[in-house]
Amino acid sequence: MKKYLSIITFLFAALAVTILFGSCVKDTCKHTYSYTLYLPVYKTTAEVRANIKSNPARAIQQPGKIVLLGNYIFLNEVDKGIHIIDNSNPSSPKNIAFIDIPGNGDLAVKGNTLYADLYTDLVTLDISDPLHVAVKKYNEGVFPDRIYSNGFYPDSSKVIVDWTKRDTTVTQDCGSYGILYFAPGVALDSYAAQSSKNSPPSSIGQGGSMARFALVGNYLYTVGNSDLSVFNITNSNDPLFSNKIQIDWHVETIYPFKNDLFVGANNGMYIYDINASPSNPAKVGEFTHVRSCDPVIADDNYAYVTLHSGTTCLGYNNELDVVKLNNLTDAELIKIYNLTGPLGLSKDGNLLFICDGTDGLKIYNATNVMNLQLIKQFPGLDTYDVIAWNKNAIVVAKDGLYQYDYSDANNIHLVSKISIAN
Repeated sequence: MKKYLSIITFLFAALAVTILFGSCVKDTCKHTYSYTLYLPVYKTTAEVRANIKSNPARAIQQPGKIVLLGNYIFLNEVDKGIHIIDNSNPSSPKNIAFIDIPGNGDLAVKGNTLYADLYTDLVTLDISDPLHVAVKKYNEGVFPDRIYSNGFYPDSSKVIVDWTKRDTTVTQDCGSYGILYFAPGVALDSYAAQSSKNSPPSSIGQGGSMARFALVGNYLYTVGNSDLSVFNITNSNDPLFSNKIQIDWHVETIYPFKNDLFVGANNGMYIYDINASPSNPAKVGEFTHVRSCDPVIADDNYAYVTLHSGTTCLGYNNELDVVKLNNLTDAELIKIYNLTGPLGLSKDGNLLFICDGTDGLKIYNATNVMNLQLIKQFPGLDTYDVIAWNKNAIVVAKDGLYQYDYSDANNIHLVSKISIAN
């Protein structure tokens, strides 16, 4: 009996220790989380507009979209503005000026006029003298509002011109399950080409396959998240909003070829005819695929679509789809090539250039689309977009702006690089 009582006593004692220890753990259990926060830096609209001009050249830090016209390269600095690069000598390009345009992500150039987005506004600039750029017009509120993460809403009376970065560590009780609440005004993250024989008129800048702006004749076409907007630019300095057409959700890119627009979206490619009515594009065909991000280019017979994973598109495919156009109305997938992480692409004659992410730049002989032959690869650079034009391929990569001479397909070689500032 004494032995039995001793066992009972021991069990009660053990239970008491467990409860006590559990209470202590509950009181002291903590989780630590480290985050990078971004705080917006504001300026007034008047301050921003006063600075949209040719300012001194600045180092390239986060390159985005690109347009080539004549001897100049116009390179977007994501959310900051546009670099003007004198490319008279591709072996020695010169960064000569910078146009401050907060919120800028896209651009197009026709003759002496440059069109760019400034958050929700379209800004038109005279670039006849690249060193003395002048604003001609603002079309206000023609693009969708920027959407930010973590429930952040900017001050609508001002313009975000930059973000200050702050590394933050937060400690919470285990019972909080890792849920963090941030003060208003703090966001976890800032919102963050074709055959030369079918080239556009020399007055229209050559854009890349990642573009959301396209120029055809007297019209500027832009794509938002779910729509296609049309601007009449008969008077190049006075663009007039003409029409807006609903397409689908998650539209990403637009590529003009002759009298057609090829629109890339998460779930496919849409073809719009603009020959009959440039101000009212008519859908004539489409090609659907699994959900993925997909830049697209085209020639007379085929469309080339790259699908890549690892983005907000939530796709898992990394491939090149070759689509036979069949008079545009009946697009048909005829071949798939597996790749690493393809993004921008361009085509000149029988040469197909693909930016394959961390696998670098790949150049294929596309004489037979059913059997593409890799003839050259430049590894070691993380590529984004490419324009192959006049035997010179301009490549935007994470660490710089590269140029390659492909006048001899058997001796494609690097001719210059402008490095990215750390």
